[in-house]
Parts: sequence; structure tokens; C-alpha cells
Amino acid sequence: MKLTYLGHASFLAEVTGKNLLFDPFISPNELARSIHTDKINADYILISHGHEDHLADAASIAKRTGATIISNFEIVTWFSKNGIPKGHPMNYGGTWSFDFGKVKMVNAVHSSTLPDGSSGGNPCGFIIRHHKDNFYFSGDTALHFDMKLMGEHDKITLAALCIGDNFTMGVDDAVIASDFIGCSKIIGMHYDTFGYIKIDHTAAKSAFRKAGKELFLMNIGETAEF
Repeated sequence: MKLTYLGHASFLAEVTGKNLLFDPFISPNELARSIHTDKINADYILISHGHEDHLADAASIAKRTGATIISNFEIVTWFSKNGIPKGHPMNYGGTWSFDFGKVKMVNAVHSSTLPDGSSGGNPCGFIIRHHKDNFYFSGDTALHFDMKLMGEHDKITLAALCIGDNFTMGVDDAVIASDFIGCSKIIGMHYDTFGYIKIDHTAAKSAFRKAGKELFLMNIGETAEF
């Protein structure tokens, strides 16, 4: 999988020739000024929940590219009412086969309100299954025991976990989460963007290293193959 970090909790993943954009919060992010949303090509946009810092650029990118939005029923319906007709609604435990692989929607423990104050439904994470690799995108979440079931069932090979604390898991809980999902390659997300979620990079990497795992803190705009 080729993965580009776009800041905060936003990633662009190339999976079997398709571009999957996760939680696009780019243009309002002062740390992501080097990223130009009008140059992002997306075939699918996966949205974990309704907060502005996870979907700010979804509508504009979807309109320009014709991307399909994958999210829960409430968010897909909300985008449809706001002029984005291409959407695929899902809910917890559901799996669907797309032309790049399978997507399973999994539990996340958080809140979800859309920018206009309406309900964003249940927050979620996604497991992307393609070939022999399974990529887990946690979305914004607290540590929860369902992660252990994910690890036992899905054999996750790469995971993007929130590590910023205050609004989500912090580093210590994310280390436990990595144990639950049985994954040793972790990409950090949802950190440093705001004062509440600034982290000590050295300490975070050390915590994962002591647990026998590797934490990748990618630079915004960096692309890596995993």
C-alpha cells in the first residue's frame, strides 16, 4: 500500500490502482499549507464521523473528482442532501466489496455531530482488506475492547491510530490498542494540529519501541510504501 499523509487524520491511500482519501481536513489546517486540495485525485472518500476536522474538504473534492463517499448512513445522506449524490452507506459490522478490495466498518468510541449541528450518526473506523494485507484506520476513538476482536479476526498488517490524547486515545492507550489488534506497524494520526493534542515525538516513538512496535510519524505531504 502506498500512503500519503495529508495532516491531522487525513491520508491518501493507493490500493490496487484506486485512490482512497480518508477524513479530508486539509484547507483549514494551518500545518497542511503545502497540500493543494485541487490537485488531490480521489476515487473514494472514507469519512469516519461528522466533525469538521474530518470532512472539511470532502464536498469540494467529491464534486471535482466524482468520488464516492463511504461512511455511515447519516453522513452519506447528509452529503446527498448537500449536492453529493455518489455515496455508499454502511454501518457497524458491515462489509462491502469494492473494485479495490473490501471495506469493513468497525466500532469507534467518540462523538459525531455534523457542521450544521445535525446528527452524524455513529462514529466508526474502517478495515481495508486487499490481497493479504489489512489496513485499519481507527478514526477518532478511545481504546475499546472490540479492537481485540478485530486483531483476532482480521490479521491487521498496518494501522493508523489516533495518538493525540484529550479528544481520543493518547500514546499509552494506542500502544495497548496495537497489542489488541496484533499489529506492529503503526502510523500516528490526530496529533499536533491543535494545542490540545500536541505530543512529544521522541517519547511517543520510545513508548512503541519498548512495546516491540514501530511508530511512524509521517511528515505532511510524505509518501511511503508499506
